[in-house]
Amino acid sequence: MSGLKLMRAIRVKEFGAPSVLKLCDDVKVPQPGSGQVLIRVHACGVNPVETYIRAGTYGRKPSLPYTPGTDAAGVVECVGEGVAAVKVESTSVIHVGAGDRVYTTSTQSGGYAEFAVTTEESVHKLPDTLDFSQGAAIGIPYFTAYRALVHKAHVKPGETVLIHGASGGVGLAACQLSRMLGLKVLGTAGTKEGMELAARNGAHMAFNHREEDYTGKIMEATGGQGVDVIVEMLSNINLNKDLQMMAFGGRVAVVGSRGSIELNPRDTMAKETSIIGVALFAATPAERKECAALLVAGMEAGWLRPIVGDRYQLDKAAQAHQDIIESRGATGKIVLTM
Repeated sequence: MSGLKLMRAIRVKEFGAPSVLKLCDDVKVPQPGSGQVLIRVHACGVNPVETYIRAGTYGRKPSLPYTPGTDAAGVVECVGEGVAAVKVESTSVIHVGAGDRVYTTSTQSGGYAEFAVTTEESVHKLPDTLDFSQGAAIGIPYFTAYRALVHKAHVKPGETVLIHGASGGVGLAACQLSRMLGLKVLGTAGTKEGMELAARNGAHMAFNHREEDYTGKIMEATGGQGVDVIVEMLSNINLNKDLQMMAFGGRVAVVGSRGSIELNPRDTMAKETSIIGVALFAATPAERKECAALLVAGMEAGWLRPIVGDRYQLDKAAQAHQDIIESRGATGKIVLTM
């Protein structure tokens, strides 16, 4: 077990505005139990869902106080009994002497911290070709994109997919995955920079969703047939328009929403379209294993290229939470560095 006692970590003692994220330097270093791994965190991704949880508006609330964060990347500090997938002594050629370089898809203790505990099933080796900030941009974005496209929308090569918010963390992952899966990839973003970023990461065409008639341009791009699948990051704003752009038998995979929306169910009837919710926490161990295997192949082949946007030091977590919601256009995954 690690002999370290205290660490710096973000703690949330009450739900509320970003200001409730407080940096504390006297937090006990968690110790791994059986089947668990302690990671020395170098970077941690910031996800929109973490802002909803912090605000107390998400469906599931953690017990207070808590440390946010799931997408940690770093090195193995120590392991609990029975752990075999990762080691304290690295097998990396260029990082001899340190623990294995890893990234996580969840943590038990929270990733906005210098150390985090996770389960063996949730930790995956990070290749030397990716840095820790890129590692922190893999977990939630790529696993969510894969779940939306493959497990829920059941995409098939040759279909057309529209990715709303294609310049964000999940959006860019979905662009890369969709291109690899043989889909015609359309993306939307709110800025010229975001559109260009989506195009560089797999989108055949990109559209500005701030333009009044962007839906008409998308329909024109499909020859009036509509799109087969939409990966939707902001359904409370876009869902009604999405239903007008669907091809027959089309599917909308709802990844994100920041409020309620009024729908006319008739809009789903004429083309027999489906609205499907996506929740990564509901994935089975077998589904997670399947996704992880594909992502390993993507890293080896080079098509999986995590795009990191703004980087913030750990003590700027509140600013990161404010910016991820108020930004007019995402350009990659926001990451905290230790």
